[in-house]
Amino acid sequence: MLDIAIIWDWLMFAVRWLHVITAIAWIGSSFYFIALDLGLRKVPHLPVGAHGEEWQVHGGGFYHIQKYLVAPANMPEHLIWFKWESYATWLSGAALLMMVYWVGGELYLIDPAKADLALWQGILISAASLSIGWLVYDFLCKSKLGDNPTLLMVLLFALLVVMGYGYNLVFTGRATLLHLGAFTATIMSANVFFIIIPNQKIVVADLKAGRTPDPKYGKIAKLRSTHNNYLTLPVIFLMLSNHYPLAFASEYNWVIAALVFLMGVTIRHYFNSNHAGTGNPTWTWLVTALLFLGVIWLSMAPLQHDTYEASEARPLTKTEQVFANAEGFEEVMAIVPGRCAMCHAREPFYEGIYWAPKDVLLETEADVVRSAKQVYLQAGVTNAMPPANVSHMEESERRAIVAWYRNATKDQPFWIGAR
Repeated sequence: MLDIAIIWDWLMFAVRWLHVITAIAWIGSSFYFIALDLGLRKVPHLPVGAHGEEWQVHGGGFYHIQKYLVAPANMPEHLIWFKWESYATWLSGAALLMMVYWVGGELYLIDPAKADLALWQGILISAASLSIGWLVYDFLCKSKLGDNPTLLMVLLFALLVVMGYGYNLVFTGRATLLHLGAFTATIMSANVFFIIIPNQKIVVADLKAGRTPDPKYGKIAKLRSTHNNYLTLPVIFLMLSNHYPLAFASEYNWVIAALVFLMGVTIRHYFNSNHAGTGNPTWTWLVTALLFLGVIWLSMAPLQHDTYEASEARPLTKTEQVFANAEGFEEVMAIVPGRCAMCHAREPFYEGIYWAPKDVLLETEADVVRSAKQVYLQAGVTNAMPPANVSHMEESERRAIVAWYRNATKDQPFWIGAR
C-alpha cells in the first residue's frame, strides 16, 4: 500500500536537499566574487580597460584573474555565466515553501489565535507578499534613492522590519521568520534574474555589435550585488530558524529578525574591509556580540502558543476533525500525552527540557490532531520519538498510532495525508 505521508516526507527531504545544495553553490560563488572584487590590485601594464588583477592559488594550480569594469576590447568565445545557482536556489526554495507551508498550512502557516483566516487566504498572503515586496524594493532602487546607497539600505532595512511585523500578525512564528527569509531571498534572486544578468547581457550584445558599452549597467548591477552581499547571512539564519523555537516562537520574533539583519551588516563589513585591505574593524565583533546578546534576551520572553485551556476549547478545523473522528483516536489519546507530553508540553517537566522541541505541543486532543502526521512519522512508523525511547513506548502503542493515522487518511484526498 502506498503511504502518502511517507512518500511526501521523502519528497520534501529531496527538495530540501536540493535547496541546500544550490544555496551552497550560490552563496559560495557570491562570497568568492565579493572577496575577489574587493581584493583586486592595480598594477602596471594592465590591459586597456582592466580595473585590477589578482593571483590565486588553489588545488595545486595558480590562477591569474583580471577584472574589466565595463568589458574587454574583444569578447572571448567562452564565457561562464553565474546565474543558475541563484535561479535553482529560489525555485527549490519556493517549491519547499509550497510543500511545507501551503500544503501543511493548517499546521505551519495559519495561527487561528492571531487571525481568522481560511487556508486559501493565508496562501494568497504568502504568495502576494513575496511579489509585492520585490516590486516595492525595485521601485525604490530605480528612484532617485538609487543615487544614495546608504539611505536606500536604511529604507530596505525598514521594509524588512515592517514585513516581519506584518507577517507576525497573521502567521505562526515559524512561518513568520521563514516568510521573511523567503521575502529577502526573492529580492536577492530577482536582483540576479531581472537586473544583474540582463544588464550583463546588454554589455555582451554591445561588444558583439561593435558598440561601446554604457558603464551605467555595471553601476546598477553593482548596487544590487551589494545588497545581496549584506542580506545573505540573515537569510541563512531565517531559513535555519524553524529548528529553534526560541527564535521563531518568541513574541518578539520580528525584532529578533531585525537584529539579525543588523548582524549581517556588521559581519559582512568586517570581512569586506579585510578583503579590500582597508582596515581591520574589530569593533564589529563587539557590536555583533551585543546584538546577539539582545537576541538572547528577547528570546527569554514567553513563547507564543495558546494555553492548555484555550487549546481544549478551540474548535477543530475540518482536517483536524478527520483525525479526531478516526477509529483508534481514543487509544492514541491514552498513549501520546503520557509518552510525549513530558517534553512536548507548555511547561515541560522532563529534566533538561525547558520548552517544547520545535514548539510541538502534544497535551490536548487539538494538539495531537494538529500534529497528526508528525506523531505518525516520528512515533509510529519510526522510533525517532521519544528519543532513546526514554518513556518506554511499547511496540503495540506505535502500531496503534499507525493504525489510527491510516484509518484517518484512508479514502481521503491526497492533501490530507501530505499535510
